[in-house]
Amino acid sequence: MRETSTARTGEELDEVRLAEYLRAELRIPVKDLLIKQFPAGSSNLTYLLNADEKEFVLRRPPFGNRVKTAHDMAREFRVLSSLSKVFHRAPKPILFCDDGSVLGGDFYLMERKKGLIIRGEAPDNLKESKELQRDVCRAFVKNLADLHSIDHASIGLEDFGKPEGYVQRQVVGWSQRYFNAKTDEWDELEKAIFWMNNNVPEDDDAALIHNDYKFDNVILDPDVLSTIVGVLDWEMATVGSPLMDLGTTLGYWMSPKEGGEMLAMPFNPRVLMETISRQEIAEMYSDYSGRDISDVNFYYVFGTIKIAVIAQQIFFRYRKGFTADKRFRDFDRLVGKLGVIALKAIHDGKL
Repeated sequence: MRETSTARTGEELDEVRLAEYLRAELRIPVKDLLIKQFPAGSSNLTYLLNADEKEFVLRRPPFGNRVKTAHDMAREFRVLSSLSKVFHRAPKPILFCDDGSVLGGDFYLMERKKGLIIRGEAPDNLKESKELQRDVCRAFVKNLADLHSIDHASIGLEDFGKPEGYVQRQVVGWSQRYFNAKTDEWDELEKAIFWMNNNVPEDDDAALIHNDYKFDNVILDPDVLSTIVGVLDWEMATVGSPLMDLGTTLGYWMSPKEGGEMLAMPFNPRVLMETISRQEIAEMYSDYSGRDISDVNFYYVFGTIKIAVIAQQIFFRYRKGFTADKRFRDFDRLVGKLGVIALKAIHDGKL
């Protein structure tokens, strides 16, 4: 897949207005501004700017967004401003703009981190080596544990979230989001949502969490695949339950028994999911973090439901005509399959 492409229809940026703004704010000439879009991703929009041989990445909400809290650029800019000082895999933010006359909404610029993002087909050296596959997975999981070990108060993020009652609020919130965006009947998913609401554990300790941690949100060193050089898409970051964060990661980690269609989803390299189980990922996390994972099945069910709800919200936007992106036309199938997976995990009582 090409890393960048021409902006999708309806998602173009005003090059003239943006160039004027960058000249004024960055104090650079910006004689020639080239804009390309990173076509992957399904929420906030991401662009590569090349201005006089300087590269920047621009993030902005989807066009037509009406709910600022769902795509809060100022919040994303804030967490990166603090986090990038101590967690160097987080991109360094450069400039925040809340002047809607520039691009029609808030946006920010950040540094571009270069490396390999695996979406779809994995490189041959990863496919051919079981040892490398495990090393890459260990690095991936350790990176999450490292994030959770950061003293968020010491970097000015003590008020970045509300950890007390976090698990209960997330369960209720994601349940409501599903019903607010419901388009079809998914009996298994709704049974799983009912179970989740009736089996909420107590909060675990609070940590800074990513909330959408999967392989296509990490950047690998192409020469040393077991080295992570960047972590992207911090829009859902907050201070909350690290086990809920792990649960989302596990929700993205498909098993071969769930079929080729689910393994083909580009969240994680298929070859890794075929080799390393969800249970092994959870155990790696426990080893690196020292956290008790005896209730991990609840968090996995939550993560699976959460991903189903995200897919449902995206499909709702597509069906209502708020986006014409053809990638989303079959997301209803994904919603239904994730509901089946979540309910089976409940019945089996294990990952």
